[in-house]
Formats: sequence, C-alpha cells, structure tokens
Amino acid sequence: MSDATFTFRVNDELKSEFSKAARSRDRSSAQLLRDFMREYVHQQQRLAEHESWFKEQVNQGLDSANAGDLVPANDVEAKFSARRALTQRNTDK
Repeated sequence: MSDATFTFRVNDELKSEFSKAARSRDRSSAQLLRDFMREYVHQQQRLAEHESWFKEQVNQGLDSANAGDLVPANDVEAKFSARRALTQRNTDK
C-alpha cells in the first residue's frame, strides 16, 4: 500500500492547540490524524453494517406480517398480563 499526502487548511490557533494535544499523548499530529481517520472509517463501516442488518430485520417483519403470520393483540396482552402478574408476585415476597 502506498502512502498519500492529505493537505487541508486550518487556522494557526487550531493547528497549535491540536499539536499540543497530540504531544501530550506522545503522538505527532499526523499520527493522531491517521488514528482519527481510521476510527471514523471503521465507525462508518459499523454504521453501514448495522443499517443493513436493521433493514433486513424490518423486511423480515414485513414479509411475516404480509404472509399473515400475526399474533392477535388479545393473545399478546394476555401473555404479558400473566408475566406482569408473576413479576409482581415475585417482587411482593
């Protein structure tokens, strides 16, 4: 992998403060910027993966609902009413 130069403008005060912050962590400004860039790219990849997973989950739910694989609301309410009652009994002990 070849190296490339990344050039951009910042004001002198920001550059100075950033350099001080990098030195306080025993890093050069360039090292710290590379670290930030890697982390940003990694974060974007994780977000894209999560979005893809989430969309798949939504599509599975929609496909299931469209196929008629639904649980009646009364059944759900009865099930969770029983769970709430059991939890309440356990906390009252």
